[in-house]
Formats: sequence, structure tokens, C-alpha cells
Amino acid sequence: MQRRAICRSALGRACHWLAALHVLGCVACAQRSEEDSPERAVQEFIDRMQRVHGDAQKSKAAYDLLAAEARDNLAERAARASDAVGRVVKPEEMLAPSRFYLSFQPRAWSAEQGPDWAIVTAEGESPRERQQIRCVREGGQWKVVLDLPGLPAVQRRTIGAAAAP
Repeated sequence: MQRRAICRSALGRACHWLAALHVLGCVACAQRSEEDSPERAVQEFIDRMQRVHGDAQKSKAAYDLLAAEARDNLAERAARASDAVGRVVKPEEMLAPSRFYLSFQPRAWSAEQGPDWAIVTAEGESPRERQQIRCVREGGQWKVVLDLPGLPAVQRRTIGAAAAP
């Protein structure tokens, strides 16, 4: 009789532990799901950009949240800048914090999304304060799409060529 009571109490403790682990697992999944959202990617990018102020590690953290197309564009810009200044310029150094500002403080976030794309809408206090930001899923993570202007082809001059009038 006493042995059965011990087993039941041990089983009860085990069931409580399993239930607790299940609840913690569900909370972790919910947090992971919330953290892995396009809205969160945009919010995190904005937060990281506001903290850059010339800090290379912070600019790298913001750069890492960009979609591949924007990273490629910045890499090409960095290569051109490196050639022009005679030192290696990293792609994340091309993120200019002085050019980044919010035209309004977002108060609400929403997203329309498909399997590998999303359009995040940030809304401020007035109806005019509304901005849509595109995101894509790359490598299982949401990345922010920056619409950067394309770069013109590099023009090469031949040495000894006559100058145009």
C-alpha cells in the first residue's frame, strides 16, 4: 500500500513536470513565432538603425537584417568606395545613419503575408502616417527589403586616350 502511494506521488510529480515543460514549450514556441514575424524584423531593423551612429558592430547587426538584394547592392557600393578611397570599406559601412530617420513614430503594426513574402504596414497617429515595408523570407528568417537605386555600369578609361572636347 505504501509502495503504491509512493509510485502515485512520484508519477504525480512527473506529470506535473511534464505539464510544466509542455507549458514552457508552448510559451517558447509562441515567443519564437512572434520573434520570427515580418513585423518584428522591421521593428528590429529600425531599432538597430537608430543605434548605429558610426559603430561598426551595430551597423553589421542592421545590415544582417537586410534582404540579399540590398546586401548585394551595398557590397557593390562598398567595393566601389574601397577603390575610390584606397582602403577596404565593408558593405555595412554603407548604411548611413545620418540618412535614416523616421517620418513618424509607428503606433501599430500589421502584415499581409504569403509563404516567403510580406508587406508590413506601420501606422502612426494620423491617417497620413502610414508606411509599407516589404520583407522576404530568406534562410528561414524574415529580412527587410530596401529599395536602393541600381548602380550604373563602371566606366573604364583607357590610358592614353584622347580627352573628349
